[in-house]
Amino acid sequence: MSSIKISIVIILISLIGCKKNDEVEKVDKGYEPTFESLKKHQAAPQWFQDAKLGIYFHWGGPYSVPAYGSAWYPHNMYKDQGNVRKHHDKTYGSIFEFGYEDFIPMFKAEQFDSEDWADLFQMAGAKFAGPVAQHHDGFAMWDSEVNPPWNVADMGPKRDVLGELFKSLKQRNMKTIATFHHARNGQRNANKPEAWKTAYDSHYVYHPDLPTATSDPKLRKLFGNFETIDEFNQYWLNQVNEVVDKYNPDILWFDSWLNLIPEEKRMEMAAHHFNNGLIHNKEVITAHKQDDLPLEYSVLDFEQGGRRDIHPMPWLTDITLGESKWMYVEGHKYKTADLVIRNMIDVWSKNGIVLLNVSPRADGVINQEQRNVLKQIGNWLKVHGEAVYGTRTHTIFGYGPAKAVDGSHGGQSSKIKYTADDVRFTISKDKKAMYVFFSRKTRSR
Repeated sequence: MSSIKISIVIILISLIGCKKNDEVEKVDKGYEPTFESLKKHQAAPQWFQDAKLGIYFHWGGPYSVPAYGSAWYPHNMYKDQGNVRKHHDKTYGSIFEFGYEDFIPMFKAEQFDSEDWADLFQMAGAKFAGPVAQHHDGFAMWDSEVNPPWNVADMGPKRDVLGELFKSLKQRNMKTIATFHHARNGQRNANKPEAWKTAYDSHYVYHPDLPTATSDPKLRKLFGNFETIDEFNQYWLNQVNEVVDKYNPDILWFDSWLNLIPEEKRMEMAAHHFNNGLIHNKEVITAHKQDDLPLEYSVLDFEQGGRRDIHPMPWLTDITLGESKWMYVEGHKYKTADLVIRNMIDVWSKNGIVLLNVSPRADGVINQEQRNVLKQIGNWLKVHGEAVYGTRTHTIFGYGPAKAVDGSHGGQSSKIKYTADDVRFTISKDKKAMYVFFSRKTRSR
């Protein structure tokens, strides 16, 4: 008997030793910036499929200060015509006297409290959260050595917003996400007169007579005016890699127009992120829009929408609490919790995950209207979370008369009018339980 026990122990030890060696070998080998290597990465690990809900926010670029128009304020203020230009001239003066960079000292974020925000996001039921690390405007929301002085630690609040929030989130065992929108920051039209003032592939409107064409080396960096677009592409990559190395995000999420960055740089980005995940023993994710990254190793996101039916590959949708705006705009209205929850149920029934956007004020306050919606969502999830977290799709997503409307970014729009007869399904991961969501309100007895 004793010899059998000893043999079993020896076998177990041998197996454990082999497993550790395999893991070390995998880390040492890592990922190469090639499709053949990157496709070996699991695009959507189990924790992501289980999470169902994340929260991010459009805040902090200087665009938050005017609280007018949209997050495209820096693009629109340099156009000859339009409401934003008229508002800017009337409120702040000529763009030649008050440029976009002049908003930065006004962005103080004096009320920003990462602990409060992390509590709020967790209370709302989110399992991962994080900031727009950099929008199209080229202003970084982390303490950057790659992008001085155009970052939140060197100017404005002089605080490491991303770093502070990540610390608070990790203390609550929440996963982290950093979103990047800066592929459009690069100026691609300086030598294309036909594209001056009209092109959208570069965020800042270009014309030799505009401030965006400045020769000031510091301002040129903010406006994405590099000597060559190749120089900008490397700058784009260096900023993403800096966030990966310094903060170890679980998810890197990229906005539209990532296709403007050469494929080789995109693959270098993915390989660096995946290898960092191996080093820290984390299952990390990249997410993208349109066809900007291969589905073999990245999760597809639908802006303000989703898929029309169940898809075997997990997907993502970013939905804003605002009726249409992503950043805080004075007087803007917000969606009801009821509408947001119905949209999310539809997403979950089709193998999707929701990334919900909130819109803080420039001073760092998330207003009460949005807090109320988040609280209602959180209360609903406390009751019905079993039917959401960790679930998988049924053979059909559901049924009902609600008609899908085409979304502006692919898939269906999130603006769907659900009826009392619309039903959605999910099932438990072990397939022992089925959950049915009814859109109709419970009748009072």
